[in-house]
This record gives sequence, C-alpha cells and structure tokens, in this order.
Amino acid sequence: MRLVNYERDGQERPGVIVNDFGDILDIQSVMPDMASMNDFVDAGYEAVDLLAGHLMQSKDKGAVIPAASARLLAPIARPHRNIFCVGKNYHEHAKEFHDSGFDASAGKDAIPEHPIIFSKSFTTVIGPNEPIPASADWTNSVDYEAELAVVIGRGGRNITKNDAYEQVFGYMIVNDVTSRTRQRQHKQWFIGKNFDGFCPMGPWLVTADEVGNVEELQVTARVNGELRQCALVRDLIFDIPTLIETLSRAMTLRSGDIIATGTPAGVGIGFDPPKFLKPGDRVSISITKLGTLENPVA
Repeated sequence: MRLVNYERDGQERPGVIVNDFGDILDIQSVMPDMASMNDFVDAGYEAVDLLAGHLMQSKDKGAVIPAASARLLAPIARPHRNIFCVGKNYHEHAKEFHDSGFDASAGKDAIPEHPIIFSKSFTTVIGPNEPIPASADWTNSVDYEAELAVVIGRGGRNITKNDAYEQVFGYMIVNDVTSRTRQRQHKQWFIGKNFDGFCPMGPWLVTADEVGNVEELQVTARVNGELRQCALVRDLIFDIPTLIETLSRAMTLRSGDIIATGTPAGVGIGFDPPKFLKPGDRVSISITKLGTLENPVA
C-alpha cells in the first residue's frame, strides 16, 4: 500500500493511494480510530489487513478523493521522536566525504568501522513540493542527500539481524539536507543537519509487503534535471538488518521510528568546486517502488 498524509479543506488526515492517478481513500472514513499516520503505523499490519478489506467497497461507494483536491504532506509529519540517520554508509560517498575537506570526523580510513548514527529533529520535516529553506543557512553551503528511510513497525530491544525485517512496517524517501559548513564547524553534525525544514519526506509511505527485496531498489537524485546520485540499496556498507540490530542494542525501537539509511556518492561537496543548493533550484529524488520526492529550493 502507498500510504499518505494529506491536507484537504484545512484538515490533515491519513489516506491510501487507490490508483495510478494518485486518488486517495481517507483512512479515517473507514477506520474512525485512525486520526493520524502515527496511529495507523502503531496499529501495525493488522491495520493494513483491515484497510485492504475496505478498499474495494469504498471505491464502489465513491468515497475516493481526487488527487487534485488534496495536498500531500510528509507521510509522518510529526514523528514520535527524532529521526535516526546514518552517516557515510555507501562506500563511494564515504570516500568523497572523507576527501572533501568538510568531514570533521575523518580519520585515517574513509570507511567507518561501525555505523555512524546521528539524529534530525522532527522540526526538520517538510513534505513534497515544500521549499527547502536554503536561505536560512548564512554560510551558503546547503547540500542534498537522497536516502531510503525505514519505518519501524513492532520495534523492540536487542533485535537480531535475522529478525530485523520482521520489524519493518515500510519505506519512504527522505532528503537529509545539510549545511556543510555548519556540519564541519560543529563536528558532531547535529546543528548542520537540523535547520528547520532540512528533512523533506515523501511522497508516500510504502508498506514492506509491496516493496519486496529492498536491496534491489535504486536511489537517484537530480538537481534541476541533472543526474547527481545513483546507487542500489545493496551497496550500503551497513545493511538495514545491521542498522536495526545496532540501534536496538542500545535502545528500544518504537513503532513509527524512522531510520534514514545513508546517501550515495554524488552530493554537492563531491564536485570541484562544490555544487551547493541555491534559491530557484529544484531537487528530485526517486527510489524504485517508492515514487519521487520533489522540492524547490528557497
């Protein structure tokens, strides 16, 4: 299923895409207790199965909302807590970042020995077609990072790699927008990653059963139509089971937790001179089966 969070007539509501035109069935119209996407994810795959049973009947009754009359928001606009992010998790990107002069964490080796984890505040989240506020960064060093995000379903503590995929509810696209100068200055990355509006997310949340083998998905990013990033998820240094196991050894993962798995080579600082985002640009990120997330730059 392609699940969305949308706005219509000034109200934010969870929905599900019902056809190739992007038309939406309002989830709360058939499942009244589901007031938000957080509620739906918390309910897990039982809710998915129940919603599937409503879909054909709802279409017959004309309960579908035309895509043109709804504005898509971030699928999980207000996460329960910070988004977990992974740094330097594709081999070629780890090398380009190591050599860029912006990596304050750089050591002798470009490839990290263990996953590098940081977080982004919920205040960074924006939806499809919302402007990335690059002008808020007075250093003029805003960069894009196309990433696959994992949304946790059941969660738990001390989850093993073998059990990790059973804990995944679904997947979506995020753009880990970054002020490179602030990232370098503050060394631990948090401030450079946490400007308001620096985490575009969407266009929808796709349930894991519809995605299949996630390692076969291709991640691409274009800026003003120019292809910048292209890689397969199988190229991750630390795969999704490793990330889930690593995080859950330290903390209890909760339903609705979001893990951004890292970005491939081709970010702005990989060019000489760097290609930073500027107002008027447009960033387009696509992942197989997950759609395309587009945002203008302001």
